[in-house]
Amino acid sequence: RALLVSDFSHEDEEEDEEEELRGLTVCVPPQAAAALCISVGSFSDPDDLPGLAHFLEHMVFMGSEKYPAENGFDAFLKKHGGTDNASTDCERTIFQFDVQRKYFREALDRWAQFFICPLMIEDAIDREVEAVDSEYQLARPSDSHRKEMLFGSLAKPGHPMSKFCWGNAQTLKHEPREKQINTYERLRLFWRRYYSAHYMTLTVQSKGTHRSCSVGEPRLDFSHLQQPFDTPAFNKLYRVVPVRKVHALTISWAVPPQGKHYRVKPLHYISWLIGHEGTGSILSLLRRKCWALALFGGNSETGFDQNTTYSIFSISITLTDQGYQNFYQVVHLVFQYLKMLQTLDPQQRIYEEIQKIEANEFHYQEQTDPIEFVENICENMQLFPKEDFLTGDQLMFEYDPQVISAALSLLTPGRANLLLLSPENEGLCPLREKWFGTCYSEEDVSNEWAHIWAGDFQLHPDLHLPVENRFIATDFALKTSDCPESDFPVRIVNSERGCLWYKKDNKFKIPKAYIRFNLISPVIQKSPENLVLFDLFVNILAHNLAEPAYEADVAQLEYKLVAGEHGLVIRLKGFNHKLPLLLKLIVDHLADFTAEPGVFAMFSEQLKKTYFNILIKPERLGKDVRLLILEHNRWSVIQKHQAVTKGLTVDDLLAFAGELKAELYAEGLVQGNFTSSESKEFLQYFIEKLQFRPLSTEVPVLFRVVELPHKQHLCKVKSLNKGDANSEVTVYYQVGPLQDVRLCPQMHMEEPCFDFLRTKETLGYQVYPTCRNTSGVLGFSVTVETQATKFSTEFVEAKIEDFLVGFGERLSGLSQEAFRTQVTALIKLKECEDAHLGEEVERNWFEVVTQQYVFTRLKKEIEALKLFAQEDLVSWFLEQRNSSGKLSVHVVGFGVEENDPAEQNADGPPSSAYGKVSELTFLPNSAPSLRDATLVTDIRAFTSSLPLHPYHKILS
Repeated sequence: RALLVSDFSHEDEEEDEEEELRGLTVCVPPQAAAALCISVGSFSDPDDLPGLAHFLEHMVFMGSEKYPAENGFDAFLKKHGGTDNASTDCERTIFQFDVQRKYFREALDRWAQFFICPLMIEDAIDREVEAVDSEYQLARPSDSHRKEMLFGSLAKPGHPMSKFCWGNAQTLKHEPREKQINTYERLRLFWRRYYSAHYMTLTVQSKGTHRSCSVGEPRLDFSHLQQPFDTPAFNKLYRVVPVRKVHALTISWAVPPQGKHYRVKPLHYISWLIGHEGTGSILSLLRRKCWALALFGGNSETGFDQNTTYSIFSISITLTDQGYQNFYQVVHLVFQYLKMLQTLDPQQRIYEEIQKIEANEFHYQEQTDPIEFVENICENMQLFPKEDFLTGDQLMFEYDPQVISAALSLLTPGRANLLLLSPENEGLCPLREKWFGTCYSEEDVSNEWAHIWAGDFQLHPDLHLPVENRFIATDFALKTSDCPESDFPVRIVNSERGCLWYKKDNKFKIPKAYIRFNLISPVIQKSPENLVLFDLFVNILAHNLAEPAYEADVAQLEYKLVAGEHGLVIRLKGFNHKLPLLLKLIVDHLADFTAEPGVFAMFSEQLKKTYFNILIKPERLGKDVRLLILEHNRWSVIQKHQAVTKGLTVDDLLAFAGELKAELYAEGLVQGNFTSSESKEFLQYFIEKLQFRPLSTEVPVLFRVVELPHKQHLCKVKSLNKGDANSEVTVYYQVGPLQDVRLCPQMHMEEPCFDFLRTKETLGYQVYPTCRNTSGVLGFSVTVETQATKFSTEFVEAKIEDFLVGFGERLSGLSQEAFRTQVTALIKLKECEDAHLGEEVERNWFEVVTQQYVFTRLKKEIEALKLFAQEDLVSWFLEQRNSSGKLSVHVVGFGVEENDPAEQNADGPPSSAYGKVSELTFLPNSAPSLRDATLVTDIRAFTSSLPLHPYHKILS
């Protein structure tokens, strides 16, 4: 829940507050949707063509006999406000799409043809293999994918778990050619054999009706291949060098497949106890010792974690430096807790508490997007009997202590696999995983610890089961309104210390609510050091709250603390009955903020790693550089990394916390099942408890944005991850202060952009145009993520320019009918009803947090779009191309196309995986096509001479 300190399993999911233009896809309409699940996946790949199932998932979308255009389906969907996707797992492949209801029948026919008679022409095969290869290259720097591939390689020889499920150019193009294997013929053979009706389940949803069907019984089954990890290679300690800077320990067991016990869900019961964070839990004890930051336990229910041959139960712990030094002690604590559970037998009280929480959540759940709903149901149809299609994956139906005890009895030290990730392992890992290049070592568990675990070891006295949960809601009554009904939030408190916006929900009629506060402070943006102290403050506050607030989290009351750019954002949602209890708990901890020296040291170290892990991602570095150029007085993540590395003290933090809390402006929004008088008490509690002074001067909630001169600018920086071939090129055009009419070509641009840059030019897997709202200044951009082993960034930029030239011509030649169709689709998207309360809250919160308060913005945009003429868009686009400020940001990966030397020894470990991230390396321009561009190599010097747009908000 804390924003910055990344946990091991979620790969730095830092909240992204900028910048895609809100309003373009404000809400998901009640679209029609369909999903098809085929019971074939990478387990069925032939041994001589790894990745064939994944490749086929790509290829069936490349046109059909009835609709031969390669990107015809995508073009049709984009035109009618739709989306599509597909994914390949170990034993299943899923395809799904949504579209406006009016066009559903035609879309369904087009989609069905991919499974009836796909074209799969040989020419497309050669090009699409590059998209599969690019997808694999983008996945290579991901520690979670690397960990999975290494884990799979530990399976018995011949078991499909050890297959290379991704596929790449080597396995699908180069090697088959050398071995004279005809990939085209084998692809068609695979399609004929497996894309058959008796392996398929289908779900469609339209006009509020759901239909599901399956033909025959799915027959692919690997259940004869039991116990793939019953091998000496499994029960060992593996030390791994991660890409990111992280210390992480994963303890895993492979147990017999548990899918058949879905009514009991034994692994879910066990993981609920293992992952508990309240008093008596493993994590509570580890946090007290400053050994761990986060712990996740259980089975993700992906095909990798659960299939017909085994189920995985794993416990992943994000360790601190100290925890890494004592990792065997950490493992010992986990084994003690498991032994306690095995000794005590399953607890009916706890099982029924989980059952109650999940039944409440299911009963009052908010509407799911149709595309997610159909995807989920068509997969459930492969897993559960008909009566449990809707609930089989969500509810715990029956308490069966024997089934739980049987699963628990398998989680013993002697059957566990230990995976220890740490940068400290660099240079100590001579082995290398074949496909992702992960460096690792294999060793037996130390004799000393193996001996302790084989005996009757003592349990830590502080470990115990969780107590009864006081946060479980029992009152689900809908409150009577105490003020006039309103379509939009109304300001019910407005004082010098803060204001509160309120809207009673009378539409969705659920006993839930959202509470959001932005505590605006002038001290946050004073310096990079203050930004670091703010990040530390938010993380340590979340750490202090973790244990007392965990019961609320378990009871489906969600809270998140976000280090916003100009304030501390506190977000809560859930059943309104106990939500005020949680808010008071957070405010109390905020008022009484403390930081132990050990905890401060732990988070300072972790923050260094977090900033490093952000900067080694090309897309994050590209964004940092672009916003550093565009937003005046913004501090970069590199400057934050420098500040935390120089060293800050716990006294600095406590002084900062005092200054932060002394002078604030608290702005809030309450929406849902609360009365206005209850809502006023929330703001009052902040003011009374924190006792802050009003702001002495107004704090802007946006940055000022530089006005780019009407010419081209280029900023080229080298990627900060030496082992990463991935590059990113973003070409950005600055339009100017945002007007009500959103003259943005994104919707017309998406499909042709994909078709030209990805399908035809095969530049990369990720290719997209974006409308950007940068602190109130409009712009649009085209981004391509590519690989330096295939293309230089200058070559990619030239292709983006070719696309934009062609797009201008295409836009000019667009028929009135085609133009109106797309504008109508955009209007329909904006006119759609909110699927659930959260969507309405999100839109209203944007108005509050940017202090614009135009709650009728959607209506105004729809009115503007209805008057919008094709000539306006064409002349506007051509004008922007010719007279706007243009900024190209290249993050240049490592590879032969960028004149980097090939890695010296491809089979051995690289010299060092960890470069410095303390400064940027600016590169010269080497392309004649960009010779007129102003090269930016000193960002501060460049921006200091530029005029600034005034602070810009649309207020009416």
